[in-house]
Amino acid sequence: MNILLVGSGGREHALAWKIAQSPLVTRLVVAPGNPGMASLGEMRPDLKATDAEGLTALAREMQADLVVVGPESALAEGLADRLNAAGIPCFGPTQAAAQLETSKAFSKAFLQRHGIPTAGYGVYEDVATAKAALDIYSAPYVIKADGLAAGKGVAISPDRADAEAEIERMLGGRFGTAGSRVVIEEFMDGEEGSLFVLSDGTRFVLFGGAQDHKRAFDGDLGPNTGGMGAYSPAPVFTADLTHAANERVVVPTIQKMAEEGVPYRGVLYVGLMATSEGPKVVEFNARFGDPECQVLMMRLDSDVVPLLLACARGDLTQAPAPVFKPGVVICVVLAAKGYPDSPLEGSVIRGADQDFGPHVQVFHAGTKLRDDGALAAAGGRVLNVCAYGDDVAQARERAYEAIAKIDWPGGFHRTDIGWRALEPR
Repeated sequence: MNILLVGSGGREHALAWKIAQSPLVTRLVVAPGNPGMASLGEMRPDLKATDAEGLTALAREMQADLVVVGPESALAEGLADRLNAAGIPCFGPTQAAAQLETSKAFSKAFLQRHGIPTAGYGVYEDVATAKAALDIYSAPYVIKADGLAAGKGVAISPDRADAEAEIERMLGGRFGTAGSRVVIEEFMDGEEGSLFVLSDGTRFVLFGGAQDHKRAFDGDLGPNTGGMGAYSPAPVFTADLTHAANERVVVPTIQKMAEEGVPYRGVLYVGLMATSEGPKVVEFNARFGDPECQVLMMRLDSDVVPLLLACARGDLTQAPAPVFKPGVVICVVLAAKGYPDSPLEGSVIRGADQDFGPHVQVFHAGTKLRDDGALAAAGGRVLNVCAYGDDVAQARERAYEAIAKIDWPGGFHRTDIGWRALEPR
């Protein structure tokens, strides 16, 4: 098979790493790719993930048997629609189906329409109305930009003054058009986790759970980020919670999307809150989470390509069920100092390409090669250090041992990834 993988981050590096292991693959092209993926396939740095026309032309040119879309930005641009029109199987939802992520107002209305459990909410377009609506809710206040904001468009404000300031920032243009509307939600108390589902439009298979760490600093402090670390499996996903989430959330979501004429093909990330009333939807993502994808790919013990292809072709009955290793994988994100607001770019990283042993993988998320061949930071989240272990404690120890061998004064990381799994439950 010839496979085109779209994207350039840690999620895509992990997908490329797993796809390249498949005996079905003859040629792997990654657009635009990053330096860490160069040994796995052909890079096309001249093409951006949002260049739907250029990527479709490349897929035609290379006679792609499958296109795997990593980032949500490509889905928002309608890449899957173009590829479907060209008769090229695409793992990733259409622009309309991707609204489950690209518009929080759309997803909340969908959930409400079909009685799928989630927090109460309202959608607001002007500052005065949004501020007045705070009367409906109580602290802490949950305020979300309606559109895509690179994982940073959610604020949990401890008091009304902070909530009003967040409303002013979002509706005032902090996230551009993504913040032209805000969604204000009831605060849900509980533990959060991410459940992954692979769907062919009508059928689906559960693809494991993980727990992300959104805050920038230890102790879940600091601003929200795109994710500072993850681990899988997550203890929050008990058998009972997984069953309830499947019956109350996943089944009706896939079924109702198809009934409404927007069948969902690809991976659906279901962000769930385990509340005293059972699982409730926090948000949907229309792609693998980042860094959750990294831990899922390292846990997966079977070939991922037949699953991706079956979803893209609309027939999951043609693929074997995924098989996961026992044990735990943990991922620690190394970010550039100043992230998420103003990450420092260009600092040199040494030691990221050494052999860390069979249990550790380093995925590149935001790197570039300088003219002198040195590896340098080129984004907010820069490296993902992932480690496998028999349990969370062992996986975590291996990850942090590897981090200690990387020389990067320009970066920082959390030191408590996986802390919830190590606390008595």
